[in-house]
Amino acid sequence: MSAYICPVCQYVYDEAKGAPREGFPAGTQWDAIPDDWCCPDCGVREKVDFEATNASV
Repeated sequence: MSAYICPVCQYVYDEAKGAPREGFPAGTQWDAIPDDWCCPDCGVREKVDFEATNASV
């Protein structure tokens, strides 16, 4: 599983944990996240702006 980080606020989307408050259960792959999805913490960056990371929260 991979993780992706918002370059503005450092929110991490971890595929293993998903984002339940956003409607993405644990195990939801990054490719399954809609392209128009915005960062749930800052709302500034979209999916395309996130960067792959080894960090896991």
